[in-house]
Amino acid sequence: MDILGKTTYGEGRKAVNDLFSDGLLFTTLTKVGKRLIQFKNVSKIYPNGTIGLKNINLQIEDGEFVVIVGLSGAGKSTLLRSVNRLIEISEGEISIHGESITKAKGNELYRIRRDIGMIFQNFNLVKRSSVMRNVLSGRVGYHSTLRMILGLFPKQDKELAIEALKRVNLVEKAYVRADQLSGGQQQRVSIARALAQEAKIVLADEPVASLDPLTTKQVMEDLLRINQELNITMIVNLHSIDLAREYATRIIGLKDGEVVFDGPVIEATNDTFTSIYGQDMRKNEMKRAAK
Repeated sequence: MDILGKTTYGEGRKAVNDLFSDGLLFTTLTKVGKRLIQFKNVSKIYPNGTIGLKNINLQIEDGEFVVIVGLSGAGKSTLLRSVNRLIEISEGEISIHGESITKAKGNELYRIRRDIGMIFQNFNLVKRSSVMRNVLSGRVGYHSTLRMILGLFPKQDKELAIEALKRVNLVEKAYVRADQLSGGQQQRVSIARALAQEAKIVLADEPVASLDPLTTKQVMEDLLRINQELNITMIVNLHSIDLAREYATRIIGLKDGEVVFDGPVIEATNDTFTSIYGQDMRKNEMKRAAK
């Protein structure tokens, strides 16, 4: 969907009921979504022998808001970054809309990646450049390298960038340097960059880990609103149980590189999180909140 468009997601927002053991079929309460991302027997072993992922079989539908949870080192970032091949898998295959990104090369890989936006914990902005220039960097997949170096962005790209900034309430900061913004504002710039990219999938790797509670809520609300209004698929790594429960439609729990839970948020009980983390995380979170 074009970034300038807007759709009422509402009833179309999916709650996953059943995941068959082979990871190939979902049924939903509202409608059957279109298959977007598929992991087939995916494993990752790092050069030092560390197992990052172990025989992952997953299917993610269009428009889902998926939150991946688990301890540090459980494989969350490895799983997320394998979607756009920032990390190369060791075995198996990952497909995007039926096309194998694992086997893709050259222009084909470039084209598939163009549909996948990325949001990093450290924002990954060019701090000395303006907010507008950072958002426009989301258009690099559509133009030649020389044109991007020279900053020769067409009018349509600039309009997309402005619309993206409006969606995250930062249009008044368009010509301010990125390093003059707060952490929360910088993260919202990175969200706008993904919107200007016209991404169909947004991967967010611990997007609020370095933010205060108020700013965290603003960023998560932006991601949720974009998911609902534009039907952009969100896959987000989080540590917070409360945030996972508040924003996810589906939760995937990883432990030692394996999927130990995959289901709708309503099925993610305290016992579920205890099994994922190996401890009573609810009590631990309450203790931290009391400090």
